Amino acid sequence: MNSATLLQGEKLPTVIIGPFTHENLADYAAASGDFNPLHLDSTVARQYGFSACPVHGMRILSAFEQLLRDWRGDLITLSLKAQFLTPVLVGERATLSGRVAKVEKRGVGFFGVVRLMAHTEQGSPAIVAEARVKQRVK
Repeated sequence: MNSATLLQGEKLPTVIIGPFTHENLADYAAASGDFNPLHLDSTVARQYGFSACPVHGMRILSAFEQLLRDWRGDLITLSLKAQFLTPVLVGERATLSGRVAKVEKRGVGFFGVVRLMAHTEQGSPAIVAEARVKQRVK
């Protein structure tokens, strides 16, 4: 565990997730209850103009929680909000990254805001997110 304070501008490690398969999407649908055929049926996806099924946005968003935990095990995520911009499709990977935007010292710990990004393989922004975090105090 890292007990040092966050530094404004500090970058998180870049992580690549995927490639996503139809089986991954079916597993996520079963776990989440999101059986939207757009994510599960390539014929439906093509009717909406996609060349393949889009990965559930929430599946990619959930990977930020693991990214934060792996980066700093001493942080607790208080909130995570996001905008979904460009879908990641079956067969593709997503690149996750982040940067500390704000840090506030409070008592013996600190609170921070981490800006998070997911990009498609083509480099388009897939998700822009923001996590509010605080330091786990022993």
